[in-house]
Amino acid sequence: MEIFGIELFKEFFNGEDFGKLIFKFSINFFFLSIIVRTIYYRTKDDKDYVFTFFMFNILTFFICYLLRKVPMEMGFALGLFAVFGILRYRTEAIPIRQMTYLFIVIGISMINALTNKSVSIFEIIFTNGFIVFITFMIDRYWFQTRELSKSILYEKIELIKPEKENELIEDLKKRTGLPVHGVKINKIDFLRDVASVTIFYYYD
Repeated sequence: MEIFGIELFKEFFNGEDFGKLIFKFSINFFFLSIIVRTIYYRTKDDKDYVFTFFMFNILTFFICYLLRKVPMEMGFALGLFAVFGILRYRTEAIPIRQMTYLFIVIGISMINALTNKSVSIFEIIFTNGFIVFITFMIDRYWFQTRELSKSILYEKIELIKPEKENELIEDLKKRTGLPVHGVKINKIDFLRDVASVTIFYYYD
């Protein structure tokens, strides 16, 4: 009876395969944490996507790792990647920066999950490290200044004329205290003498 139990345990549990799973997931989770928590996460506005990036990465990793042992056609594999790559929530469109990070976390999960014996551990770590490095350099140094926008109600309706754009921008700079460099007129209400405008400014 005891021998039967041991054989049954060996059938359902493979220590070598489980060790590989834990090792690869540890590498994946380590670099994921650096990308999402250290590089991406800056302000409170970015907090909502942290959960999304972690869960997308973890789920994609386990799906790819477990399904790579199951024979499948190339079309199905590409279709699975396409579903994750173009997926977007119906409630709101994902901004381009967040969409890029979503692609990054999905990409590293697939790299770490689908590599086999022909790819060395050094190559896996180097690839992850290079992705982290280039993401950090681009997001923090090469494109450090970000353009933000804000919608406001503006009552000096005489300044919304195209020929007075410079005066309008200077007035918005003084009143908002922001380095406004552009403005867009959304809607004009002549009955109340107000206009809905969107201001654009750079944030370092």
